[in-house]
Amino acid sequence: MARTVGIGIQSFDKVRENQYFYIDKTSFIKEWWESGDDVTLITRPRRFGKTLNMSMLEEFFSVDYADRRDLFEGLSIWKEEKYRKIQGTYPVISLSFARVKETNYADARERICQIIRNLYIKFSFLKGSGVLDQADEAYYGRILSDKVSNADLTASIYQISGYLYRYYGKKVIILLDEYDTPMQEAYVDGFWDELVSLTRSMFNSAFKTNPWLERAVMTGITRVSKESVFSDLNNLEVVTTTSDKYETAFGFTEEEVFLALDEYGLGGQRELVKQWYDGFVFGRYDDIYNPWSILNYLDKRKLSTYWANTSSNSLVSKLLREGNRRIKEKFETLLQGESIRTFIDDQIIYNQLDKDETAIWSLLLASGYLKVLSYDREEFLECGEEAEYELSLTNYEVERMFYNMVRGWFQDSRADYNDFVHALLLDDRKAMNAYMNRVALNTFSYFDTGKRPSGGEPERFYHGFVLGLIVDLQKRYVITSNRESGFGRYDVMLEPKNPQMDDAIILEFKVYDSDSEETLKDTVQEALDQIEEKQYAAQLVNRGIPRAHIRSYGFAFHGKNVLIG
Repeated sequence: MARTVGIGIQSFDKVRENQYFYIDKTSFIKEWWESGDDVTLITRPRRFGKTLNMSMLEEFFSVDYADRRDLFEGLSIWKEEKYRKIQGTYPVISLSFARVKETNYADARERICQIIRNLYIKFSFLKGSGVLDQADEAYYGRILSDKVSNADLTASIYQISGYLYRYYGKKVIILLDEYDTPMQEAYVDGFWDELVSLTRSMFNSAFKTNPWLERAVMTGITRVSKESVFSDLNNLEVVTTTSDKYETAFGFTEEEVFLALDEYGLGGQRELVKQWYDGFVFGRYDDIYNPWSILNYLDKRKLSTYWANTSSNSLVSKLLREGNRRIKEKFETLLQGESIRTFIDDQIIYNQLDKDETAIWSLLLASGYLKVLSYDREEFLECGEEAEYELSLTNYEVERMFYNMVRGWFQDSRADYNDFVHALLLDDRKAMNAYMNRVALNTFSYFDTGKRPSGGEPERFYHGFVLGLIVDLQKRYVITSNRESGFGRYDVMLEPKNPQMDDAIILEFKVYDSDSEETLKDTVQEALDQIEEKQYAAQLVNRGIPRAHIRSYGFAFHGKNVLIG
């Protein structure tokens, strides 16, 4: 009989006590312990079992679980006498920043204070135990108070480590889950500098200058740049998605997924499940599946965008929507099922995300939306230079997520956008003009950073509009764009997949130039003339499409005003 699938359970003991479906990842305990690393930062996409593995570590090492050998019996870690002896023998400090999602610094700081306060409440047996002197008792009281100074807050993990060492006579293990969640929120909401200053001091005292630290593990989605947060931590071992360590400890391997499908009588769905949920690459290990989607599929027996819908994806959407021409062009390529080549930096510099294209693709890779197809590993290791990566969308689930994201960009003018596409297919230029002007009016500034009152660079809107066409018309058309011409000569071709049913369409965008054109009609004519002069229709004719079935449109833009001819 197939085991019950527990959805969203992040406590190791709850999974084991109820005999819920579980894939044994306890070999991670041995691999981590034998690495000998002082402080380990592991980055993986969301919903990849980071929290469950941190719960597993806590319940294996913590003295609070000294009598819970039953949780590990029958699992791989329990096969070795050495590890049976150290189970339940260490004081463990376990923290999570997963819920620190406030939109301003004061509230985020208060949330962190609450987390530390709850930690001190958990260890309140230390008060009156004889290990705290008068000054320690006073400090303990200040942490539990409503107002905590920055000096006390940043030293709080360091201090409780010392208290636990005195009580147990043994150094502590510190586990910090989702360390970067508040940092992502701080970037989006504009209080990055304040929060980083606080966390840098806290991490330095907890992980660098802490004489009572045995080992530590931190998890997150991204590796925030060392200069931002970890400037003083030269004892930090960083394990990203491109590292070879712990390759199969987070996420399910293909073998594990196929065995699970067999257990639930779904072995015949292997290829569909692979298309939807496979594609993650960790280190040298291909064919990693995201656990969240697999568990939901086993439970509901229906293919859907489970993992892609577990987050608002607001940061990703903002970066792509407001990105410059080059970013949108590469995004076009990805949406059409092709790959891009770019440099990648595992260290995410959040305050460079709106300036550095590399930082954006690095974030998308770390977040699981892109996968590595290839890069020259030996050259990268030998010369120490940046490697150029070939990247693509991870799988079909991610592709559907991005399609929905692009559609969401036009949400406020969705009806007008749909009507424009319908009018384009019908060759109704009057309706195209009416609807396109309303779309531009409602969404033009939305595609810019908002830093310029004029609406900023107009090309950001135009390229966003092209992405919308790709998403909505890809089933009927092969959509390509002439990117080498640069903005102002930018054109789009829609080649029908069924020429008997649909005409081919050429779109040319042109910005009004007051120095050479008197009216927008002149700009439209310039666009149409360019289509003819450059013979854009030639390649369509060569593919057997009659000229009578090739339509050309010139789009003239002046700010938010559009004229189509």
